[in-house]
Amino acid sequence: MAVPQSVPLTAPSRRRVLRRGGALALTALTGSAVSGCATGKDDGVGADGRVTIELWHGQADTARAALRRLVADFHRSHPHIRVDMGGGVLADSMLQKITASLASGAYPDIAYVFGSDLANVARSPQVVDLTDTVGSAHTPWRNYWSPAREAVTLNGRVRAAPALLDALAVVCNKKLFARAGVPLPKAGWRWHDFVDVARKLTDRGGGRFGTGWPGAGDEDTVWRLWPMVWDLGGDVIGEDGRSIGFAKEGVRALQVVEQLVRDKSVYVDPKPGGEQMYQVFQGGRMAMAVTGPWQLPDIRKAGIDYHVAPLPSFSGRPVTISGPDTWTVFDNGSARVRAARTFVDWLMRPAQDVRWGAEAGSLPLSRQAQGLPSWRREARRTEGLATFTQALEGARVRPTHPAYPEVSQALGQALISVLLGRSSPRAAMRACADEADAALLIPR
Repeated sequence: MAVPQSVPLTAPSRRRVLRRGGALALTALTGSAVSGCATGKDDGVGADGRVTIELWHGQADTARAALRRLVADFHRSHPHIRVDMGGGVLADSMLQKITASLASGAYPDIAYVFGSDLANVARSPQVVDLTDTVGSAHTPWRNYWSPAREAVTLNGRVRAAPALLDALAVVCNKKLFARAGVPLPKAGWRWHDFVDVARKLTDRGGGRFGTGWPGAGDEDTVWRLWPMVWDLGGDVIGEDGRSIGFAKEGVRALQVVEQLVRDKSVYVDPKPGGEQMYQVFQGGRMAMAVTGPWQLPDIRKAGIDYHVAPLPSFSGRPVTISGPDTWTVFDNGSARVRAARTFVDWLMRPAQDVRWGAEAGSLPLSRQAQGLPSWRREARRTEGLATFTQALEGARVRPTHPAYPEVSQALGQALISVLLGRSSPRAAMRACADEADAALLIPR
């Protein structure tokens, strides 16, 4: 079955790279970066007293345009600070760019850094501690959703500002469900229900699949499995910190994937980012997509009549994963640090946060933002958005641990081996544990 090879970049396309995470150990951050290299840098203060800060925003198209509008408003209310959005790279290449820039001593004031990369990036002495910034911000820190707080907190200190919040749920094609006479799923459904529904809604002869799964072995492949692991009582890293915490739970989770493969009800997308998987869904040839709010604009644009259900579980308890990403601030001298703190504080305030979420396809960072009339209007206007927001109550985040990229990579290979029918769940998890445990033993 032919699948289109590409689509234009949109705000949802930005989200597909957010899930990839990083697998690069940033030895340059602690080895090559020179402590105090900000000394002697241009302090960013012009003759008119205005401070210029450099923002590597990592966004494309719709999200970039939304951020430009926000920056323009910031300039109007803060005439003594100018935010330069001209540098940097797209978010999926940011880790490599930041690594090189810190090694050379020429880095930005603010960069969009994946939450899964923060533990490694924050090892650099040039990363600014933002604990005092969020503690004195206009929105009380405890009012933020716990995933937003946890994703930026390392060893009790806030090392970045939350930039984006999302959650996973199941988007269903109502037309395909109705055609098959299958009721739409509701809160409390289980993973065996998901497997059963996917099988019933698969029509191989007609080119229709019950569901899909990214199959490139990257973070987009992996992070859908963590809610299953957590629901079963496992964790990414064990209590001893020297081994994975999902050796048994991972087998059970992979058995769900194995059953989808056996039923031939899952479309496996071999390309990074799940681009083809989403095209199959938007083309009306897939019944269920496990995805986040970033995908809703494209689904609506495709004219799909859809329903959003919470993720299924094993226990019946609500559980999902959130993938917060960050605005990380770097030290280029006191004047630029003060200006960067001012900008990220302003950007996190509910009025700006709601605009960013509505225009760029994410969820409100705080309950205060969620309660604004503008967000409530957006939730009423967008089918399923309230379900994604409600899911934050039971959302967890990946650990801010330097070895997480290696653990993720090992699990990604295990998933691929099961998705392609090359290995059993038990054998795949044995290989995953061997590789991940070895990574966790490496001193950081």
